[in-house]
Amino acid sequence: MSVLKLKKTDRKSNRIRDCGSIEIKNKTDNEAEICFYGDINSDSMGEWSKYFPDDKCPSDIKEFFDQLSEDVEKIHVHINSGGGSVFGGIAIYNLLKNHKAEIIVHVDALAASIASVIAMAGDKIIIPKNAQLMIHKPMALVSGNADEMRKEADVLDGCQKVILSTYMDHVKDGVTEKTINDLINAETWLNGEECQEYFNFDVEDSNEAVAAVSEYFDKYNNLPEKLKELTGENTADDWQKDFAQWCKKSVKELENINKKIDNINEKDDIAVSAEKQKKEHDDRVAAILNDLAYL
Repeated sequence: MSVLKLKKTDRKSNRIRDCGSIEIKNKTDNEAEICFYGDINSDSMGEWSKYFPDDKCPSDIKEFFDQLSEDVEKIHVHINSGGGSVFGGIAIYNLLKNHKAEIIVHVDALAASIASVIAMAGDKIIIPKNAQLMIHKPMALVSGNADEMRKEADVLDGCQKVILSTYMDHVKDGVTEKTINDLINAETWLNGEECQEYFNFDVEDSNEAVAAVSEYFDKYNNLPEKLKELTGENTADDWQKDFAQWCKKSVKELENINKKIDNINEKDDIAVSAEKQKKEHDDRVAAILNDLAYL
């Protein structure tokens, strides 16, 4: 097993920073394996990814592919995810679908929401009898006036059409778009055996995998009872405690910056020295705001 260290260019300072890693398991000359065992993000969480190491975003997958040998002919994709970003998931689906290698998807325990769309990138999809697939209408958090709300609703309707088309690529003969769309609208949870009624999946005997913990479970209407116990169990206490400390530290730094700028402005020779020091302070403010952008 090798570990791919993920890097990201800081948007303000243009510096390269660490933002997590991906394990490339069981890598051989012609096969590789990647696991989606967390939530799906649209972008890297930066330094905060250390609290959610199993989460993935499209840039992670691109870097994973960039590290693979040209000789890789088969990629095993293991999924145990409660979902996440619609656009991040669709981008990951496209990356997997467009790779030249054969993609074999294993739904180890749960492929919910956009993770179920990622599963559809498989040339072959394997699911145990006791694993689950959940499909539902795409959701978004949005604020604004009535026009902005209607625009977002149109975007979500467009996403649902794309998602429906993706599911239809794997349905059994005779299963109609209306049938699958009704399942989407109802937020439907299917175990491996029930999936066989609608999709061309390979169903295996039950396994002992534990369903993923997800920050998205509390957003679902029909969440199974056994998953409700897992809601919010990600390292929330740890990261919230560190986030609170980071906020206090950043506020103090910003206060110090403002005091220094005030002192500079009181000096007579502000023409050169003030501009230089102000730039240094502005760079630090930008770095703080950049960190905040990852949250």
